[in-house]
Amino acid sequence: MPGREDPRLVHEVELSPAFHDLDPMHIVWHGRYVQYLEIARSALMQRFDYDYPQMKASGYAWPIVDLHLKYVRPAEYGMKLIVRAAITEYENRLKVEYRIRDAATGKVLTKGHTIQVAVRWETGELQFVCPPVLWERLGVKPEDAA
Repeated sequence: MPGREDPRLVHEVELSPAFHDLDPMHIVWHGRYVQYLEIARSALMQRFDYDYPQMKASGYAWPIVDLHLKYVRPAEYGMKLIVRAAITEYENRLKVEYRIRDAATGKVLTKGHTIQVAVRWETGELQFVCPPVLWERLGVKPEDAA
């Protein structure tokens, strides 16, 4: 079901912003959050042995076609962050929802989502249904998404 979260499809990583992540106001620059999401999404997909190299080997590219972020509170230098990535859709597209929290307080700092679509590597042809290799790697069935 779109938007429904399956605990098997969730992963969290911990990281701390470095000095070079800061903007002139001494908080994490808004563009760095996209890198933090990428770190979490990649770690999540590695759990299923379907990160970028395996995607390419399976014959598909998975470009991000939509990215949404909502900044709730600023992250600061050295703050320990928990970046949570959860796959919430996988039938027609791959939707990953994110929460970035302050590890010390649990307060949500940023939330958002990305949407990726399958594209045949050789032809560039957009796939309107996710290829079975994604479902196999995730250990889900198409009917689970309905």
